[in-house]
Parts: sequence; structure tokens; C-alpha cells
Amino acid sequence: MAIPCNPDFKFSNFLSKPTQVREWNIQGLPTDLFSTENGIIVHRGSRWPLMVDPQGQAIKWIKNMERKQGLVIFDLQTPEYMKLLEQCIQQGKPCLCQNIKEDLDPSLNPVLTKSFKKLGGVYYIKLGDREIEYNSNFRFYMTTKLSNPNYSPEISSKANIINFAVKEQGLEAQLLGIVVRNEKAELEEEKDRLVLSIAANKNKLNELEDQILRSIMTSISLIIAFN
Repeated sequence: MAIPCNPDFKFSNFLSKPTQVREWNIQGLPTDLFSTENGIIVHRGSRWPLMVDPQGQAIKWIKNMERKQGLVIFDLQTPEYMKLLEQCIQQGKPCLCQNIKEDLDPSLNPVLTKSFKKLGGVYYIKLGDREIEYNSNFRFYMTTKLSNPNYSPEISSKANIINFAVKEQGLEAQLLGIVVRNEKAELEEEKDRLVLSIAANKNKLNELEDQILRSIMTSISLIIAFN
């Protein structure tokens, strides 16, 4: 039996909205398809992302994207970094563990495996010898500057390892942006303004479409109720 197939199918179109991708681009995610797919995996993956980021593209994007949410940044050499992690988990803040090497601290295992339990409608997670409340808004990001790390199968099973190394298409777009910014700065600034304006208009359009659909559903429900 033949399965219907769309020859124009794209992973990025199926799992993301154009407005969301445009926001990521504004926040620093490169505009090439490979980077867009990486962004989707970061957001929709069931495991926390470990990003191979030798050129610093992922860390720049994460910092811009999560700045308003109070992003906390540390590495495994930061004194008492587990206390920072606990605070982020309890307060629902995003945190970024940078400069990861090829080994991970075993104390991170409960976070990586999302080993939380539910008691009385509240989620808890055990870190060390303490059980702390788990806020569902918490997000955990990891980055490494190693260009070709060799992670063990155990780490690969706990984290989404994502390659954010620059590809040719992404590098061309970035170099073009740098050249235009140096030669015709006003054109690049105008482009940035247009991108922001288009993104805002698209978001407004989606909001209006959702409002119309809700109004239609409410009207249909009332008609059915009266009949």
C-alpha cells in the first residue's frame, strides 16, 4: 500500500512556525536550514541539549533568547555551582552550563534523566541528599567548545548532542552580513528593522486568527446549547 507523500516536505516547516524561526534568527540563530533544524531539536527534544559549539553560535543564541527569563550561566568549575542549579530548578529559571568537556559530573544525572516524582500535585527532584521542588519552567542547556568531542554512550543516552558547528551556507550568510554592515551599514540596519517589523506583524496575524477561531467556536457552542 502506497503512503501519500508531499515531495516538498521539510522537517523545519512541520515542527516549527515561521514566526518562531524568525524570532530565533533575530536572537542570533543563523538563518541556514541546518541551524533552524538544530533550533527545533533544542526546543522540542525530550532530553536537555548538549550543543557542540566551537564557534560560539549556540551560546550567543541561547543568551539572547533566555536573557529576559533571567538566564544563569556557570561551568563545572564554578564554586558551588550545584546551589545555582538548585535555585534555577526551584525558581523555574533557564540555566546554561558552558565549557563542558568529554565527561559530566555524576551529580547532574538526576537533572539529565529528569528523575522527578510527583507528590500532592507538586513535582520534586533529588539532588545529592536533598529533595527540592521542581518548577516546570526550568530549562537546562549545555555547550562545549570542543570541535569533535567523543562522548560515551551513557552521556549520549541522557542528552541531545547537537552539532552547531558552522556550515558553508550559514558562513556565507554571516560573511555577507558583515560585508554589507561595513560597506552599507544603513542597508543592514534597514534589513534588521524590516525583519523585526515582519516578525511582529506575523505574530499579530496569528493572534488575530486564534481570536477569530475562538469566537467561532464560542458561537457554535452557544448555538448548539440553545438548540
